[in-house]
Amino acid sequence: MGTDAVIALVVVGLVFVLLATNRLPADIILMGGLAALILTGVLPSRQALQGFGNEGLVTIAVLFVVAAGLTETGAVNWLTDYLFGRVKSVTLAILRLMVPTAAMSAFVNNTPVVAMLIPAVNDWARQNRVPASKLMLPLSYAAILGGTCTLIGTSTNLIVNGLLIQAHDQQLAAGGHVLPRGLGMFDPTWVGLPATLFGIALVVLAHRWLLPARAVAAPVRQDPREYTTEMLVEPASPLVGKTIEEAGLRHLPGLYLAEINRDGQVLPAVSPQERLRANDRLIFVGIVESVRDLQRIRGLVPATNQVFKLDAPRSDRCLIEAVISDRCPIVGKTIRDGRFRSRYNAVVIGVAREGERLKGKIGDIVLRRGDTVLLEAPPSFVETHRHSRDFYLISPIEHSKPPRYEKAGTALAILIAMVLVVSLSESLGDLTLMLGSLKIGLGRITMLKGALLAAGAMLAFRCCTLSEVRRAIDWQVLVAIGASIGIGTSLDVTGAAQLVAGYVVDSVQHNPWLALLVIHAMTSLLTELVTNNAAAALMFPFVLATAQQLDVNPMPFIISIITAASASFATPLGYQTNLMVYGPGGYRFTDYLRIGVPLNILVTLVTVTIAPLVWPF
Repeated sequence: MGTDAVIALVVVGLVFVLLATNRLPADIILMGGLAALILTGVLPSRQALQGFGNEGLVTIAVLFVVAAGLTETGAVNWLTDYLFGRVKSVTLAILRLMVPTAAMSAFVNNTPVVAMLIPAVNDWARQNRVPASKLMLPLSYAAILGGTCTLIGTSTNLIVNGLLIQAHDQQLAAGGHVLPRGLGMFDPTWVGLPATLFGIALVVLAHRWLLPARAVAAPVRQDPREYTTEMLVEPASPLVGKTIEEAGLRHLPGLYLAEINRDGQVLPAVSPQERLRANDRLIFVGIVESVRDLQRIRGLVPATNQVFKLDAPRSDRCLIEAVISDRCPIVGKTIRDGRFRSRYNAVVIGVAREGERLKGKIGDIVLRRGDTVLLEAPPSFVETHRHSRDFYLISPIEHSKPPRYEKAGTALAILIAMVLVVSLSESLGDLTLMLGSLKIGLGRITMLKGALLAAGAMLAFRCCTLSEVRRAIDWQVLVAIGASIGIGTSLDVTGAAQLVAGYVVDSVQHNPWLALLVIHAMTSLLTELVTNNAAAALMFPFVLATAQQLDVNPMPFIISIITAASASFATPLGYQTNLMVYGPGGYRFTDYLRIGVPLNILVTLVTVTIAPLVWPF
C-alpha cells in the first residue's frame, strides 16, 4: 500500500470519527480533511476542488431556489389543507401523514419538506390529540423513504448521479460494463417505491411497540402582551363552510377565538361546531407568535381594509411591534380617527394593553401611552421610525411575511412542469425550443437544466425574490458536499478504494450478491455515523472498484449506495431530518434504535433482492 493511500485512509478515518462526535459542524470537518489532503500532496488542488463544480452539487444549489418558491407561496401548506384531515386513531393519523409526505418528498427535496411540515404536523397532532412522538419520526422516515423514489427526491441521489456522470465522462468502465451517463428520473423508483411501501407498512403496523407515546408540551412563550386582533374570512376562502374545529382555529397555542362578528351581530362563546361564513369577522386574543401564524392561514386576512391601501404589496411586508409613546400625536384618538395608515404607511392589526381584553373593532380602539401595537408594514418602517419620538420601541417579527398564496398554483405548476420535462426528455431525447422563426436546440434536458428552467420560472413569476433565494440557499450543506466529493476522489486516485474493494471481494469469495450485501451494510453503517451525502460520496469509489474487480454490472451497487446512504433511520445524526424532529417529538437516542434498526434491515433486504433483478449482474 502506497504512502498516499495510507494518508487518504487515515484522513477519511479521522473525518468519520470527528463527524460522529458531532462537536464541530460537518462543513468545517470535511473542509479540514480536504485541506489536509491538499497540504500533504495526496491530492492536487485541481482534483480536490472538482467537487465544487460537480453537476449534482450545482443541481442541489439550484433546487434550493425551487424550494424557496414553494415555501414563499405557501404551496406546501396549501397541499396539507387537503391531504391532512380529522382522524380518530393514531394508526390512521400515521398513515394519513406518511403517504402524502412520501409522495411530496419524491419530487421535492425531503429536507425542506420536513422543515415546512413540522409546525403543521405539531398543530395537527395537538388538534387531533395525538402525541407528537407518534408522528414526528414517521414524518422524517416518510420523507427519507419518499426521497429514494426519484432522482430529485434527495440530495444524495443527485450527488451520486453527478459522480456517475463524472465517471462516465472520464471513460471509466467496470470490466466490460460501460457506465451510463447518469441516472434517469425514475431509475431509483424500482427499489425506492417497494422500500417506501414496506417501510410505511412497518411503521403503521408496529407503531404501538416501536414508537413512544410521549406527550410534548407545546412551546408557547409566556408573554404578558396579549393582542386583540380582528381577522376576516374572505368570500373565496377554503374555510367557508368549515366548523371552527375543522378549520383548525379551536386549539391554537397561546391564542383563542373570543367572538365572531357576523352581519353586525356578535356571537360570544363560540362553539367549536360553529360553521364559518364568508365575511365573518373573527376576534382573536393571544400572543404575537400565534397572531403571526394567523397571518399564514390561507383565506384569513386582517379585517381592516387599510391593509390593501399600503404602498407595498402584502408579500413585501412584515409584522412589526411598536410601543406608543406619550408624544405620539394619535394618543387619545381612535386608530381610525388618528389616520394611522396615512401618517406612518403602516396598518394596526392588533393592540396589546397590559393584559386587558380590548373590545370592538381595531379601528375603534382609542390608543393610550404604553400600548403595544402590532403593525403590518414594509420592512423600511423600522429604519424610518427607529429614532422617532412617537414610539418607545420598534421591533420587527422574524419570518412574518405572509405567503404569496395567489402564486401557490403557479409554483406547483412549475414543479410539475420540471418533473414532466425532465422525464419526457429522457424518453424522447433531444428537445428543440421554437421562438418564432428562431430554433434553439436544448439537447437532452438533464436534471440540472430542468432545475435551472424551474428556478428561472420561480423568479420570473415572482414566486420568490432574490433576497429570499439568498436566504434559502444552505451554503454549509453545499460546502460539505463539495468537500466530501473531493475526499472521495482521494480514495480513488491513491488506489485506496481499489485496495479496500479487494478485501471486500476476497471476503465474499467473488460472490456479487454477498458483495452487494456487504457494500450496502457498510454504506448503511457509515450514514448512521456521518452525513448521508458524505457517506455516498466516500463509498462511490469503493463501489466502482468492487464492480470492476468482480467484472459485473455496477448499476446494482450504485442503486444500493443511493438507497443505503439515504435510508438512515437508527440515529438522529445520520440524516438531517432525523435531527430536525428530535426536539419537537421529545425523543431519546434509544427511540431511534428501537424503530430504526428494523427499518434499516427491511430496506437492506428489499434493495439487495430487487436491484440485481432490475439490473442483472
